[in-house]
Formats: sequence, C-alpha cells, structure tokens
Amino acid sequence: MTPYATYIKIGLSFIFICGVFFAGWHMRDRDFTVYKDQVRIAAQEQAAQVESIKKQQEITTKGIKDEYDAKLALIRQYYANGVRQSGTSPMSGISSTTKLSDAISAYNQLASDCAATTLQTVTLQQWITEQMSIK
Repeated sequence: MTPYATYIKIGLSFIFICGVFFAGWHMRDRDFTVYKDQVRIAAQEQAAQVESIKKQQEITTKGIKDEYDAKLALIRQYYANGVRQSGTSPMSGISSTTKLSDAISAYNQLASDCAATTLQTVTLQQWITEQMSIK
C-alpha cells in the first residue's frame, strides 16, 4: 500500500463524515423551516380571526348603544311630559302633615330614574350576552 492510498482513504473518510453531518443538518434545517412556516400561517389565521371578532364586537356594541340611546330618549320624553295618574283620587302615601309643593313631579322624577336604571341594567345584560356569543 502506498502512502498516497492512506491519504486518499483519510480524505474520503473526512469527506464522508462531512457529508453525513451536512445531510443531518440539512434535514433538521428543512424541518425547522417547515415548522416556522406553519407557525407563521397559524399566527396569520389567528390575527384574522381576532380582527373579525373585534369588528363583530364593535358592530354589536354600536347597535346596542344606538338602541339604548333611543329607548332612553323615549323614557325621558315620556316622564318629562308627566305620567297621567289613573283613578280620580290624588296620590296618597305622603304624610298629611308635610306638604310637598310638587309631589307628582317628584314621583315622576323617581319613576324616570328607576326606568332609566332598569333600562341600563337590561341593556348591559343584553350586551354581555351578545359579546359572549361572538366567536
């Protein structure tokens, strides 16, 4: 065996080892690139879904707000005009020793505030229900 043959065997062994190392590295690099692409695509899909949900929530909020404002305006108008008392007797329940100059107006204001608070609570419940149903 010549000394050149030994050098050639060592060189070929070195090239083989480097080739095996490169092949292993290339396979892992390709797998990692595929994984990064899958993660990027999933992130884009998630961002699109989040944007869709935000738009639906904004539309729902605007619709409920407009409905609330319209109903509140009707309540205020109804009680501003004064609620007509049914029956022929005046409202009782206030002590006869204390005379209020405008008891009916005070009751109308109280009823108006109660109706507005009730509307606010019902509208909030409706808003929460609709927001929870958006997916």
